[in-house]
Amino acid sequence: MKGKVYLVGAGPGAPDLLTVRAARLLGEADVVLHDALVHPATLALAARAEKVAVGKRCGRQSSAQRFINKRLVDAARRHRFVVRLKGGDPMLFGRAQEEIAALEKAGIAYEVIPGVTAASAAAADLGVSLTQRGAARSVAFVTPRVGEGEAPSGWARAAAAADTAVLYMAAGDAARVRDALLEAGVARDMPVALVESASLEDSGAVTGMLAHLEALCATRGAGPAVILVGRVLDAAVLSRPEAAELARAVAAMKR
Repeated sequence: MKGKVYLVGAGPGAPDLLTVRAARLLGEADVVLHDALVHPATLALAARAEKVAVGKRCGRQSSAQRFINKRLVDAARRHRFVVRLKGGDPMLFGRAQEEIAALEKAGIAYEVIPGVTAASAAAADLGVSLTQRGAARSVAFVTPRVGEGEAPSGWARAAAAADTAVLYMAAGDAARVRDALLEAGVARDMPVALVESASLEDSGAVTGMLAHLEALCATRGAGPAVILVGRVLDAAVLSRPEAAELARAVAAMKR
């Protein structure tokens, strides 16, 4: 028997940000292979399904991608209805293409169900539009993460060229990220925001300037985080309690 695999976006965290289609598919699934950060209430929607944790977390023991690919193929050969539940949107830094390639090679049907990505949730939490008429007409989603054996990435140049940039999987290496952006031409006083656990009740954000990125990221907890960079954040930075201190720091940089 060959079933069908649905690559489903679980969104940034909050269960009620699932798409209607994603919720329906979870309820119909025979087996769900899910990422580590999927909310328990989201998993609870798959009431009749076998649930298999295959998530990856930076710096922690986790499932190798080739193992996940094999589990997907094996599950589709045993079950009619397989859901691969991935955080955020499957097609954005979710390694979905590798899973799609494995399914195609095995001759297994699949369908991709988009999800809300962390950048959108972070912008919503901040109340800051990633694009703004007359000010920000381009957005770059980038990650400094480079896998073993992969070619160097031009992520910093892409981020510097955009009006607004959102950095995924970057908060754990803040000093290198800051230095790379500065070398790419981003100003030291460029506004930045670190948003952790976007869309969840315990979501938190800190804002400041690129020069202080390492200190900002040192305040984060254990939740997933994204970094936003761009002038669209000016108002958000100035509205924070520490705005006066930041203004003095900007003035000192320009002397």
